[in-house]
Amino acid sequence: MLGLYALLEFKPALSLSMEAARARFQRYKEYPNYRIYVAELGEVVVGTFALIIVDSIAHCGKPFAVVEDVVVSQDCQGRGIGKRMMEFAMCRCKEFGCYKLTLSSHLKRQIAHSFYESLGFEKHGFSFFIT
Repeated sequence: MLGLYALLEFKPALSLSMEAARARFQRYKEYPNYRIYVAELGEVVVGTFALIIVDSIAHCGKPFAVVEDVVVSQDCQGRGIGKRMMEFAMCRCKEFGCYKLTLSSHLKRQIAHSFYESLGFEKHGFSFFIT
């Protein structure tokens, strides 16, 4: 999975060590609805995404969800793996009664934007961040 995450970077950065990654996975257990899913072909992980379902007081108490770190290995792109992962995420959101599923995508990722739009995602507002 760490190798897949490197594909998300525009400026390749050092990835987490295996020890640091294991520590993060352990910490995820503290979050009630933070899950990392993987797609496998045989015994090889070829895709992954994180799905975070957040309880809310607004919107009549309905939760919302955020999908993050969506990536499919370069040699497996175009095979429908990303589509199946996102359909799974959408189904999980329906099961939890989420009023929305959100994601953000870098402005430079035009192919990814077209992919998400083909699944029914709509551009909505602006995404802001601070580092």
